[in-house]
Amino acid sequence: MPDGRRSRLQRISDRRAIRDPQPQRQDNLRLRKLVHGVSTKPTPAFTTLDRAEHLRDQPDSLQALISGCCLVKVDREGRLAASGDGDCLHVAHTAQFSEHWHQASFLGLHQQQAWFAITSDEAGFEVPQWLDLRTAASRFDPLQAGIGAYARALTLWQQRTRYCSACASELILTRAGHVAHCPSCNIDHFPRTDPAVIVVISNGDSILLARQASWPERRYSLIAGFVEPGESLEDTVLREAMEEVGLPLSNCQYIASQPWPFPASLMLGFSAYAPLHPPKLGNELEDALWITAPALRAALANGTILPPPRVSISRHLLDGWLAKWPD
Repeated sequence: MPDGRRSRLQRISDRRAIRDPQPQRQDNLRLRKLVHGVSTKPTPAFTTLDRAEHLRDQPDSLQALISGCCLVKVDREGRLAASGDGDCLHVAHTAQFSEHWHQASFLGLHQQQAWFAITSDEAGFEVPQWLDLRTAASRFDPLQAGIGAYARALTLWQQRTRYCSACASELILTRAGHVAHCPSCNIDHFPRTDPAVIVVISNGDSILLARQASWPERRYSLIAGFVEPGESLEDTVLREAMEEVGLPLSNCQYIASQPWPFPASLMLGFSAYAPLHPPKLGNELEDALWITAPALRAALANGTILPPPRVSISRHLLDGWLAKWPD
């Protein structure tokens, strides 16, 4: 090989090589803070930990983090252990679960403090009360709501992924609870996430709202639906709008996302334009309507329309659209 070509390849190889993953990881985290755009703005009630993924394969390092860590307890129904007043997570500390630490799943770090999660039948300490995630997210601060959502999603996946889908052998949790390994066929199973879209459909100062019959009376929200196999996110937005309200969309643009662990969804928010045609209801909706920003504000004020819960991305998107049309 010519010397010039060898030196060029060597330079490329040097640039690609990562001898120590920790400095590279720190650089990546710093770059993340510099990325501008709506996707970096957290949606309400869900602020993430530093997941410190590199520690999942280091059991000695994880054991060293147990001292002074916080343990989140989740019951079999996906409810979170909460404090007596219900304003925060009820966390166990080292002395309460030291013999169970190897059964806990590592969630990540916050200000150098480690957080773990465990299901209720794997640790015996008492808790003041149990709260479902929707209630907890409306009461907790953003960090604790995010930790609770993360713990719930991971532990429910573990409960529902007990046996290999290929050979039915019992699975073994590895990588600090983030992989379920089959010792028989050597297959790794990973936490499942189901992507779903939700879309602000608007035309000028008018927005389309809809409701399902199962929702609380007067509750209206945005059009949403799950992504199907072989479908792009934009295609899903167009299909759901046509199926549910019979409207063609254009100018489809991504806005923001939110984890929604009920049990394992990832909501991806979009905006799109539609002509002001009367909606044609599909099978899933009880009602749909066009409403102007001033009329919507009045309806929200007098209780004619109930908005989505504050913890949801639907409320985040709706409030963002309303802010574009001030009084």
